[in-house]
Amino acid sequence: MMKTEMAIATVVVVALITSLLRFLPFIVFGEKRKTPKIIDYLGKFLPFSIMGMLVVYCLKDVSLTAAPFGIPELIAGASVVLLHLWKRNTLLSIGAGTILYMLMIQLIFL
Repeated sequence: MMKTEMAIATVVVVALITSLLRFLPFIVFGEKRKTPKIIDYLGKFLPFSIMGMLVVYCLKDVSLTAAPFGIPELIAGASVVLLHLWKRNTLLSIGAGTILYMLMIQLIFL
C-alpha cells in the first residue's frame, strides 16, 4: 500500500473500533436487559474518583519548601473551586483555573 492508502486504512480502522467501543454498552445492555448493579455503582462513583486522582497527580511534584512554595497551585485550585461553586460549570472552572495557573507561572512566578 502507498502512504495515503495506509493512512486512510488506519483512520477507518480506528474510527470503527472507536464507534464499536461507544456503542458496545448499548448493545450489551439494551432496553430489554437491566444494567448490573456494579455498572451503576461505577457510573456513579468513578468520575469523582478519577477527578481526585487527577488532582493528586497534578499536585504530586509541588514543593512546599522551595519557592514559589505551591502558591500558584493553591491560587489556581482555589479559583477552580470558587468559580465552580459560583457558576456550576465544570468546563469554565477548569479552563479558567488552567489559564490562571499558566499565566502565573509564565508571568509572575518565574
